Amino acid sequence: MKGQRTERLIRITSKFLSAPSRLVSLTGLAEEFGVSKTVISDDVSMVNDALSSEGYGHLNVDRGRTGGAFYVPSLSEERRAEILSEIAEDLSDPGRLLPGGLIYYADILFNPVYTDLLGLTFASDFQHLHPTLIMTSEVKGIPLGLATARAFGVPLAVCRFRNRASDGPAVCVHYPTQSGEVRSMYMGTKNLCSQDKILLIDDFMHGGSTAAGMAQVVHEFRAELLGIGVFIAMDEPEEKAVEDYHALLKLSVQDGKRIAVC
Repeated sequence: MKGQRTERLIRITSKFLSAPSRLVSLTGLAEEFGVSKTVISDDVSMVNDALSSEGYGHLNVDRGRTGGAFYVPSLSEERRAEILSEIAEDLSDPGRLLPGGLIYYADILFNPVYTDLLGLTFASDFQHLHPTLIMTSEVKGIPLGLATARAFGVPLAVCRFRNRASDGPAVCVHYPTQSGEVRSMYMGTKNLCSQDKILLIDDFMHGGSTAAGMAQVVHEFRAELLGIGVFIAMDEPEEKAVEDYHALLKLSVQDGKRIAVC
């Protein structure tokens, strides 16, 4: 019996972790494992305690007619600080300095170990907003946006800088960059609608023009913009093209060097 319950707990945990933010029927679990709903409720409680103690989120249980539960991905304050401090220290390596005062960070965003954790971080910070869609721009924003979308259990829409026939009809917006250049941004008309509540995720913010362009796309679709999350934001210029944004890391100048700080 003990071995059976251990296996059941592992399988139940895998079901929740593989479908973040999606309702799992407790009645269905009871039927699948051939036990009572009371036993399943006890199992779910144990899984919830384990996830909470590890600092990786919790389970929300609906004890009403649906009788279901879903995994809410998030990071505890301790886990969040530990992860961001580790990434900031890595990014502060002088070998990452690039011309123009930038730093190399593509290896972070294209490493699923990091992007999954960053997605959980954004899910923790914006959990109260309940977005229905995540929006980002190509190219480096895609893995970060996808990890965030998975944590929320919602789709990802990608703004592109050139139109592709495979995307179908698209809306085009024009936005100015910090240098004064006017750029184009495209969003397929099938990717979002006016009922969507959108969270913007960007990988890097200098002057904020790309984020402002994505915000303009949201406006063109008459959707609701809930917030803007950024992986790294430069401290200069102080005034950005967007007013309200939340950055996980700041890139600042210390002793003539670019340093990533939490």
